[in-house]
Amino acid sequence: MSIAPIGPLGPVGAYAPTSAVSAAGTGGGGFAASLAGAVDNLQQLQSTSNQLSVQAVTGSLDDIHTATIAASRAQVTLELAATVRNKGVEAFNEIMRMQA
Repeated sequence: MSIAPIGPLGPVGAYAPTSAVSAAGTGGGGFAASLAGAVDNLQQLQSTSNQLSVQAVTGSLDDIHTATIAASRAQVTLELAATVRNKGVEAFNEIMRMQA
C-alpha cells in the first residue's frame, strides 16, 4: 500500500482545486465542491490510517513508519478541518451580529 505525497492542501491528486476555482464564479458551487473534496480526502486518510494501524497491531506491517506517517497525516488533516469549521462558524456569527 502506497501513500500519496502531501501537497500544500493535502495529498497530491486527492481532488482538483483548479476545477473548483474555475467554477467559483457560478454561485459558490466551487467552494462547496472544494469542501466536499476535502472531507472525502479526510475520510480516505482516516481509513488508510485505520487499515495500517490494524496491520501494525496484527504484525503484518513491514514498515511501522508508514503507519506513523499515515496517522500523523490523518491527525493534521482533521485538525485543519476543525479549524476551518470553527472559522466558518465564527464568520457566520459575526455576520449575524451585523446590523442592517
